[in-house]
Order: sequence, then structure tokens, then C-alpha cells
Amino acid sequence: MKPIYFDNNATTPVRAEVFEAMAPFLAPDGGFGNPSSLHTLGQQAHAAMESSREKVAALLGVADPGEIVFTSCGTEADNMAVIGAAFAHREKGRHLITSAVEHHAVLHACDYLEKEHGFQVTYLPVDRFGRVSPNDLRGALRPDTLLVSIMAANNEMGTIEPIQELGAICRSAGVLFHTDAVQSAGKVPLKLKDCPVDLAAISGHKLYGPKGIGALYIRRGVQLHALLHGGAHEKNRRAGTENVPGAVGLGAACAVALKEMSTDEPRVRKMRDRLETGLMERIPFVFLNGHPTERLGNTTNLTFDAVEGESLVLALDQAGFTLKNDALPGLEVSTGSACASGLLEPSHVLKAIGVPMERIHGSVRFSLGHFNTEADIDTALDIIPKVVDRLRSLSPIWEDRQKEKV
Repeated sequence: MKPIYFDNNATTPVRAEVFEAMAPFLAPDGGFGNPSSLHTLGQQAHAAMESSREKVAALLGVADPGEIVFTSCGTEADNMAVIGAAFAHREKGRHLITSAVEHHAVLHACDYLEKEHGFQVTYLPVDRFGRVSPNDLRGALRPDTLLVSIMAANNEMGTIEPIQELGAICRSAGVLFHTDAVQSAGKVPLKLKDCPVDLAAISGHKLYGPKGIGALYIRRGVQLHALLHGGAHEKNRRAGTENVPGAVGLGAACAVALKEMSTDEPRVRKMRDRLETGLMERIPFVFLNGHPTERLGNTTNLTFDAVEGESLVLALDQAGFTLKNDALPGLEVSTGSACASGLLEPSHVLKAIGVPMERIHGSVRFSLGHFNTEADIDTALDIIPKVVDRLRSLSPIWEDRQKEKV
């Protein structure tokens, strides 16, 4: 039986429109040319790349498609922004600012700059909902601050950051502002040409495009140190023969997202709200992590007290086995960031918002998407309480929670 997929923040399936757009550039008799070649096949590939660049720019609300650079993924785009800006502007200083809830693509890039190149990084705290305070940012700015990197929306909780206000503070101080927009692109409108953002990263596989492709918006005039060296690709900003099928797929995904966002987002949000409310009504000792309203419409992060998150993920994936009913589909969810799923450490995001350690281990992220239906929610609201009840019956601490309830 086909599982119910509630892990769209980890990755999304490729839309049919995207697959169809990519297919000619993967076929042996299709547009397989090198975009740098002068012959017909090469120029066909080049034209496809530029058309895709325009589609990415349109989704991001960028006036000039030339400000879009294709990368291999969101992680590379974040690294290109953070490390590239640090190296290019180190004559100004060696101080960077980010937040405690960033994706590891940003946190590890900052850590690398600290440990290997002597930069200093300030990690801003967040409130109990995961939001950065503009006043904290003002207080952290120094004369030698060269870059601030704050994500647009959190991948684990969906909390949306006040990017407009944070960027304005940086713009007034003459400091570059980068945002990791990987989770927000395609879910909420991004009008970057009217926003004080200098650099923004996105990833194809988070918005129904293929894996292995991303993009970095670089506001015209912003200088970055190149991380890859070789040819003059992407106007000397990223060396390496371009991934034409990937870029075409990303462009197609961006075009679909721009067309359908206004109708798809409220539909998905309605399902998310019904799932969230239904679970909290049916299951005692369930707590919401993240902002109740300033949040991506597809994401809910819930703590199921007295349940281990990893156990719940596996039990839901094998719901038929867990509940001894082969007719039940599996539910595919996660405990947080897919990039950190191989780590044993508790979520740095939930730690940053002050969730107690024992509750962090019971947190699960549900991230809905385009292909989910109301029937999925009906089934989930039937299965999840039963699975939680099953796991709690095996938990030595559940009896104590029951006494608290009484």
C-alpha cells in the first residue's frame, strides 16, 4: 500500500511538469549539448539555461535574471554566500552574525571560518518560537561585521523570521545580508528586488524539482570570492560545466510554484491545521514547537511526551506492523532536519527555543505538500493516536504522566 508522505521539508517528489521539461535534455538525441559550446546543440542548451534563470528570478521576485547563479544544491549556495562573502570582504573585518537555529549548511560554514581562518561569529539567540529579535541583531553589529545570515523560514519548525526588518538593519549599517530561503521558496512569496537581501539560497528538491540543483541570488554589485576554480562559467562566479537538465527542472519547478502558490498554500495550510488540531485533541500531552501563526503553512513540529521521536517515526512508517493490520498504510514523517537524521544529538533548533531535553527526544515534524489530500489527514488522525498509545503503553514514564493528568 502506498505510504502517506508527510516529509516534504526533507525532499519533495518531482512534479510531472518538471520531469517532462527535463526529459529532452537527458535524451541521447535531445539537448545534451554543453552550454559553453558555440554549435547548435550547445546554444540550445545555453538558451534553456537562460530561460530557466528567468523562471527562478521570477519566483524570487528578482528583476535581473543575471543575479541568479546555479549551484549543485542549497548547501553549496549557502556556503558560496557565507564563505564567499567572508573571503571577499575580509579587509573590512572578520566578524559574522548568524542565529542559533540556522541549517547546518550555514552553521558549519561559519564554524569552518572560525576554526580554519580566524573569523569571529556571533550566534544570536531566538525567542521561544524560534524568532530572532531585531534588537539583538542591532546590539550584535560591530564596525568589523561583514555579513549577517538569517534563514527566511526554519526547516524544523517552519517559523518565519522577520527578514524585511533584519535586512533593513543590515542595509543601514552597510553590512551584507544573506538568507537561507531553501524552505520558503515556493511556499511564500519572495520579492527580493524590494527586500534588503543581498544573497539568498534555494534548492530544487524542496519545491518539486530534481535533486542536485540549487541557486544563489547575488544582488548586482555584491562581490563574492569564488569557491570553485576552472572555467568562466556562470560569469566567473561558479566554475564547472552547468547541470542543464537540473537547471531546466529547477526553472520548471519555479514556474509551477509561481503559478500555483496562491491556491496551493491555503489548501495545504488548511490540511496542516486540521492534522495539528486533530492530534492535539485526540492525544494528551502533545506540545507545539514553533510559532503558532508566523509559520510555513505546511509545517507542524509536535512533541509527544513519553514517546521517543525516532521510535514514533519508525512505528508510523510500519503502521501496519505496529498495529497488526496489514491494510494500514505507513506514514512517513521525520524527527527534524533530514541532513541531521544520522546524528544522535538532539535538535539544536529545539534546544535553542528552550524545549526540555526529554521533550526534544519526543518531537516529530510533519511537513505536508502538494500531493497530500484530505483523505490522508483522515487516515493519519486515525492511525497516529493508536500508534502513540501503543508506544506509550511500553514506556516506563507514561504511568507518571497519567498520574499528572489525573
